[in-house]
Amino acid sequence: MKAQYDTLQNWDPLQKQGMEEEIVSVAQKLEIKNILKSYTGWFDLFSELIQNALDAVDHRLTSPDCPKNYVPRLWITLDLKENSVKVSDNGIGLSLDQYKWFLAPNVTFKGGTSRGNKGVGATYLAYGFNHLQISSKFPGFTYEGLLENGREWVEDQEGIVTRPKLRHSQTRHEVFKKIDRGASFTLRLRGKYIRPRDLSWIGATRAAQWSVILKIKTPLGGIFLGGSPPRTICHLEVIDKDGTKSEETIQRCEFIYPHKVFGQCVDLKEIKKAREQLSEAHKDPTYLPAKYKKLNGIYSTWFTNNLLEDESFSRYDKQERQLISDLKIQVYAFFCFSTSLWDQYNDKDAQLREGMRILRGGIQLATNYMPQGEVLTIPLTRNIGYQQTTFCIVHFSNADPDLGRKGFQPELENLSGDLSRTVVTIFQGYRDLLKKDVGAPLITLDAQKHQWVKEQEEHASKHPLIIKGKGLFMPTEEVPIKSTPLFEQDVVALFNQLLAAGVIRGIKILSTSEHKLYDGIYMINMAEPFDRFIYEKNTNPLGVPHELFSVGPIISAPQILEYKYSVDGLMRDFEKEEKYPGHINLVVAWEMGSEWQKRYEVTSLLDLDNTHHRHFHGVTHELRQSGAGAHVFYALILSELIDYLCKPEKEVQEYQKATYGTF
Repeated sequence: MKAQYDTLQNWDPLQKQGMEEEIVSVAQKLEIKNILKSYTGWFDLFSELIQNALDAVDHRLTSPDCPKNYVPRLWITLDLKENSVKVSDNGIGLSLDQYKWFLAPNVTFKGGTSRGNKGVGATYLAYGFNHLQISSKFPGFTYEGLLENGREWVEDQEGIVTRPKLRHSQTRHEVFKKIDRGASFTLRLRGKYIRPRDLSWIGATRAAQWSVILKIKTPLGGIFLGGSPPRTICHLEVIDKDGTKSEETIQRCEFIYPHKVFGQCVDLKEIKKAREQLSEAHKDPTYLPAKYKKLNGIYSTWFTNNLLEDESFSRYDKQERQLISDLKIQVYAFFCFSTSLWDQYNDKDAQLREGMRILRGGIQLATNYMPQGEVLTIPLTRNIGYQQTTFCIVHFSNADPDLGRKGFQPELENLSGDLSRTVVTIFQGYRDLLKKDVGAPLITLDAQKHQWVKEQEEHASKHPLIIKGKGLFMPTEEVPIKSTPLFEQDVVALFNQLLAAGVIRGIKILSTSEHKLYDGIYMINMAEPFDRFIYEKNTNPLGVPHELFSVGPIISAPQILEYKYSVDGLMRDFEKEEKYPGHINLVVAWEMGSEWQKRYEVTSLLDLDNTHHRHFHGVTHELRQSGAGAHVFYALILSELIDYLCKPEKEVQEYQKATYGTF
């Protein structure tokens, strides 16, 4: 044993026989710097330490001399007081030769099925930080060594810091002394150039909090979409800055899937099956039982064969389908009613730093059963609210990320984006089963709005405007305005002329205002004779379904009206918080613009497939929350209304479907 100590004392993991030390230092500094640059994540140090430990226990589990009663275990201690991370395992351990060389760049002793086999992770730990202790117990070999000032040497430009060498030290992780075989790593966060510099940056001080973080951000949260995770047990200990300890035993080292932490979530496959059963029983498949309604979320998993055979994914070309097959791609997705779920889990359930959203919408790439890199944005160009309410995992088998933990090849990231976009399209068809996101109340402004509406309602009741007289109103089949609007005031005039001419029916104006927050108050009054309001394709194309009058006249409470030349102006008002979506019931504008795509999805009521959704005469569009699908407000777009009445049907229908279709 002493001979082994002598061999490793002052051992230089980077030495190369027969080469001058100065030449080696310059070349290897550059090589190591490139490795360190590829590690950009705040959780990379945890990922590398845990990944190595999981690979070690898996290796021992499959080795010929593995004891029959062997239970794979990890011990993790996060010490915020001394700013250190300790990870020990009862895995395969490091032999003398492995111990001597495994810190060098591009040297690996792992097989192809291991989580990491590029030979850069250990180099990152040794030379990306300034204090790494490595202990190993292996048949015939036991050693504890310390490498210091690795990062300071790499960043030294003046040749002042000597290249670090191993020296014997005492084991810092007490639990490792009781292990018969395995390895232990202790990383202390000290010195310059390192990231992170302090374990308290994330705001977690207890084992329960860190358990959530590690299971979402590191390989401790194994992604096994086709089965159960291995039976590895992890013992987690956290010591806060005051020295108080908390512990947690993690029995399942598995990713925290959103549908498992939020109640009222249903598998999409179950919903489809329930609808099929209703159809087979000759019942309306839309009338699902209550357990399928008002859901927090819908989720599902697509395996390789689903992605290749499901009609929803049929548009992929030959090359993409080959990638799906070769890499055995699997997709998990969760579609929720509101981003408030992410905040609830982060702030209240996990009790992490407020607003952090440890779980959130986006794409988590994964390979070899573990998450890799940061969450990517789902590449939507329309209805982008779904980017925040849809979470996808795209798992590759046998796909290596770029050097370190930076990311995957562009073709894999692009395919992941396409797959997630398809998943959003699938889920969108079921959004009516989700809860409605009503948002936070604006109490003071709500009260002011209510008071204004009440005052105008009382004024209309006490001082009605009535003009009657035979022959006074004579429709001329045209409106006085002879040019298209240029300004918002033109929109107001044209809208009121369309009301007076009876092109739009049943909207009663109670008030207009130049100095209040909103432009006016209106109400819907569709009373007998109902034929004036009922849809008929040729004679009353702006009408409503006759079923609407099954309970009698339609008379609404007073509601808020807003005028704009373009709806884009209203979107900008929302962004500046000068006006609020929850207050507005109807916007009348000349054009829709394009800014709505950032916030909302639009149902075109000028699309002949959607006329049954028109709830009052003349309304042209309904804006819904992107993601949740909840109603926000109606729009009456005058330019499109006029085209609908005057242009060829085919042309208008093609425009409506192309402009307001799903994507």
